[in-house]
Amino acid sequence: MIRVFLLDDHEVVRRGVAASLELEPDIEVVGEAGEARHALAEVRKCSPDVAVLDVRLGDGSGIDVCRQITSEFESVKALILTSFDSDQAIVDAGLAGAAGFVLKQIRSNELIDAIRKVAAGRRLLDDAEVRMAMRRLRESEQGKLIDLTPQEQRIFNYIGDGMTNRQIAEEMYLAEKTVKNYVSNLLAKLGMSRRTEAAALAARLEERKRRDD
Repeated sequence: MIRVFLLDDHEVVRRGVAASLELEPDIEVVGEAGEARHALAEVRKCSPDVAVLDVRLGDGSGIDVCRQITSEFESVKALILTSFDSDQAIVDAGLAGAAGFVLKQIRSNELIDAIRKVAAGRRLLDDAEVRMAMRRLRESEQGKLIDLTPQEQRIFNYIGDGMTNRQIAEEMYLAEKTVKNYVSNLLAKLGMSRRTEAAALAARLEERKRRDD
């Protein structure tokens, strides 16, 4: 019997997945959670073989939960549920120790098949795939900065340091409104809508630079 734990903040989705899994003679849903903060405690209680984790949660990320589970429970195989098949999803899942990830749009029989495979010890996400995705991601993210002017690049770096528009304006001797315009322009060039996305990109690029150095 394969013991499965489910983490999804949408109760209707979670119940639907659980109902599908319970129809299988070799699968038993032994625990559920709707919030990241409760997940680890529930996993400790139910001791699953496979943890099916939604990436986007109301109070956190399934990737962070995956990292906690795989570091504490060597025998639990984590299967990440994601809405997007992207290099970022591959890298995040791989670095968190996931045995694989599946798209939320797949049919229930495909999810069941994936659960059986990882429970049997198969990896649906191998190290070579993660390395290739990381290389593509590094190249594409670094390439996004090419179109930034030197002034925008400087402001981008300050955003990565966590500085507000007012702090950047004081540092660069500019009007706060001017900085705001620069931020809007650089976000548009980067294809982003939120300042936090630029800050996260800056942090990733800085971390990679330190590792390469």
